[in-house]
Amino acid sequence: MLRETMPDAEVQVYGLGGTTDHLEVFVRSKAFVGVSPLDRHRMVEKALAPGRADGRIHALQIRTATPEDTHG
Repeated sequence: MLRETMPDAEVQVYGLGGTTDHLEVFVRSKAFVGVSPLDRHRMVEKALAPGRADGRIHALQIRTATPEDTHG
């Protein structure tokens, strides 16, 4: 879902709590350049909305970065 919205994205997904519906996602994308952290999270939430709507994703932790960011 994320790569459809941000084709250049580096995406890492981690399961939390031993379930398949509690996830942490790390997304690094050029699409985040110049975008506030809150708006980056909104972009990720929007991309993952279908998974949230159908129950595949119940809990979600989001980390984002641009290609220039050294952290992440």
